[in-house]
Amino acid sequence: MADLSKSIEKFALANAFQHEGKAQAGSIIGKLIAEDENVKTKLKELAPQINKVVAEVNKLTIKQQEEKLLQIYPEFFEKKEVEHEEKELAPLPNAVSGKVVLRLAPYPSGPLHIGNAKTYLLNALYAEKYNGKLILVMDDTIGSEEKSIAPEAYKLIPEGFKWLNVKWDGPIVYKSDRLAIYYKYAEEIIKKGFAYVCECAAEKLRDCRAKGVDCAHRRQSTKETLEKWQAMLKGKFKEGSAILRLKTSMQHPNPAFRDRVLFRVSDRKHPRVGNKYKVWPMLEFSWAVDDVLLGVTHVIRGKDLMMETEMCRFIWNIFGWQAPTIVHTGLIRLQGVKLSKSKAQKEVKSGAYSGWDDPRTFSLQSLARRGIQPHAVRDFIASIGLNQNDVEVPIDNLYAMNRKLIDPTAHRYSFTPDAVKIEVAGAPEIKEIEVKLHPDKENEMKKIKVGKTFYISKKDFSLLKGKEVRLMHLYNLVLGPTSKFTSKENKEVPRITWVPADFSVATEVIMPDGNVVKGFAEKNCEKLKVGDIIQFERFGFVRLDKKAKGKLGFVFTHN
Repeated sequence: MADLSKSIEKFALANAFQHEGKAQAGSIIGKLIAEDENVKTKLKELAPQINKVVAEVNKLTIKQQEEKLLQIYPEFFEKKEVEHEEKELAPLPNAVSGKVVLRLAPYPSGPLHIGNAKTYLLNALYAEKYNGKLILVMDDTIGSEEKSIAPEAYKLIPEGFKWLNVKWDGPIVYKSDRLAIYYKYAEEIIKKGFAYVCECAAEKLRDCRAKGVDCAHRRQSTKETLEKWQAMLKGKFKEGSAILRLKTSMQHPNPAFRDRVLFRVSDRKHPRVGNKYKVWPMLEFSWAVDDVLLGVTHVIRGKDLMMETEMCRFIWNIFGWQAPTIVHTGLIRLQGVKLSKSKAQKEVKSGAYSGWDDPRTFSLQSLARRGIQPHAVRDFIASIGLNQNDVEVPIDNLYAMNRKLIDPTAHRYSFTPDAVKIEVAGAPEIKEIEVKLHPDKENEMKKIKVGKTFYISKKDFSLLKGKEVRLMHLYNLVLGPTSKFTSKENKEVPRITWVPADFSVATEVIMPDGNVVKGFAEKNCEKLKVGDIIQFERFGFVRLDKKAKGKLGFVFTHN
């Protein structure tokens, strides 16, 4: 608790020193969480202590605050350098430096998102750790109607990997180019007596598997199976009328493992190869074949695929192949995020989402658009590591890591959301003021033209109407439609953000939930370039997304 008390005091002093001598409890809480996520569970009991420290710090003069900061937090005045240090990964079983081969095998139903990027990035991080080889395999079998291929994903997925600085070796491998290989090994499995063509209706098949009894097709001869297999390849079976099944055991203790599907017929058109093929492998069969043929030594996958792993092992044993080392990782659940690739695909297709970079998709493209840095995502995944257990991680952890990267360079500007206009009576004639662009950068200043009319947020106006407030960096007034100037003294009164009506630009901010916040930003923002990340004071970090004459569009990053 002593260390926590020290942190509260140093952050309170730093916040006060940055904001005209007046600290705000909310800003201190954000810094405490960034320093230690466990603080979140203690906020209720810490609130009185934080408020007490804030009150004590605000009684000090700015000079006294500076002197005390130098004593207890001297690093505050040091030049900050951004570091990209990633957490050390646990050793990978059976791994030899220079001989490790891993693969990325995304299914192209959409771009990578923050959830599935975890396993892919772990593969990439281990390839880097062991100076190994990394293969990018596009898992583009035909898929189901519910989970269809999105043609644009062929471009978006590699784009996402490049953004994460993931480098793969050689050209991309497309499963849709390897059907002849899969057919060859399917025929060998048939000849070995481990597969048969089943024409049972789905209900009949489920009943047989549940009871552990053979269906009539399971007893067909190898010759008959080969003939039916060829008939499948020639398009003589319609979709859903025949499947190639693997003979495991109909008495296997797990009914789900009893005679699983190897291949199925599909009449749907494939984005890359059209209707060239009518018979498509299940992903686990293609994995079993490709992992051996491509020389993969290690497979890192989620533990939700353990059944598929057992099927791969069964196939490897049939052929007498040496199996790669397989490591199952726990599933990750992100607090505060609802991830559904199929829902996102539907909303993108319907136009409900603006595209795959809509913040609601949580795709890597959407994170980049928001201003999340790739190193923050890498650090975030590395911090989870090769965990065997399911973990629930707050999305705020990612934001805290990103904040450390962008805060040192993000310039500060004013923005008034849902703005109302006020006029100030009796104020001194002030044409222009100078304000620091960043609290840590003494020599970087911006000029703001003042005038007598201002925009403030509707929320501030509603809560503080009739009370004395301070327009940050300017002066005090009693708030109303026509506000009355009181003094320039730096009083201990509520501080509000403002934008001069004659020095403003219409601004919109797209929020993570898709809502758009409209208001006005100071005109200095028109000098920004698309892609610049700034902080709207007392609102949050944002990234400039679009510029038009007299209008700016930002995307919200995080607080």
